[in-house]
Amino acid sequence: MSKIIAVDLGGTNLRVGIVQINGNSRKILRYNKNPTPKKEKELVDLMVKMISEFDSKDVIGIGVGSPGPLANGIIINPPNLPLRNFNLKGFLEKKFKKKVVVENDAKCVALAEAKLGCKKKNFIILTLGTGIGGGIILDHKLYTGSHGYAGEINGIVLDNGKSFETLWKEKGKRIKELFENNDKEQINKVSNYLGQGIGSLINVFDPEVVILMGGARENGDKFLGLIKKQVKEYVVLPTIPDIKWSKLEHPGIMGASLLVR
Repeated sequence: MSKIIAVDLGGTNLRVGIVQINGNSRKILRYNKNPTPKKEKELVDLMVKMISEFDSKDVIGIGVGSPGPLANGIIINPPNLPLRNFNLKGFLEKKFKKKVVVENDAKCVALAEAKLGCKKKNFIILTLGTGIGGGIILDHKLYTGSHGYAGEINGIVLDNGKSFETLWKEKGKRIKELFENNDKEQINKVSNYLGQGIGSLINVFDPEVVILMGGARENGDKFLGLIKKQVKEYVVLPTIPDIKWSKLEHPGIMGASLLVR
C-alpha cells in the first residue's frame, strides 16, 4: 500500500500527516502540528523538517494545501503567510525528489468534501479560521477558473469597500471570545457579514449545500443558526440550500492527500 505526505499550511498552524491509500479509502496514520512561523526561512525549514519525519520509499508524493492566491505551485501573496512569489512546488520537488502538488487550502477542503464528505454535485465550502477562504465544486469538479485563481471568496467586497477577509479579521476570527463575553452586538455584526457573503454566493451559484468549517465551528449550532437567519435576508432565489458545519476530521490533510493521484 502506498502513502502520501499531506501538508495543511495555515496562517496559525502548520499540519503534516502521512496518509495511507488502500483502494478508494484513505487513512491518516500519523499527524503533527506546530504553530506557523512568521518568517519565510523559519517556515520553510519547519516544513522540511516535518515532511522529512514522514518521508520513506513508499511515499509516492506530497500534497500541499496553502492559503492563496497561488498558481502552478507558486505561493504569490497570501495575507496570512510570510511567503511572496515562492515556488513551493519546485522547492519541495528538488528537496525530496517526489511528485508535489500545491493547491489552495480551501479548495483542498472542497475536494475532501466532494470525495469523502457530503459528495454533492454542486456545493460551496467556506473556511472560517485565521482568514476566510472558499472552494467551489461544480458538476463534481473543483472549479478553478481560467487562470487557476477562482474561489478567492475572501476578496468579495461587502461593507463600505471592505472585503470579506478584512471584515472577518476585524471581528470574526475572535468569534469564540465574543461568545464567551456574550457580546451580542458584535456577534450579530459578524453573523450579518457572513449572511451577506454566503447569501451572495448562493445567488450566483445556486448550490445544493454550503459547508462551513474552520475554528469557528467550535461555536456550534447557536452560531450556525444566526448565520442561517442572516442568509435569508440576502438570498433572492426561491429556495435556500442547507448550510451546515463539516463533519470531516482533518479535512485539510485529507484534501491535500487527494491532490496526489
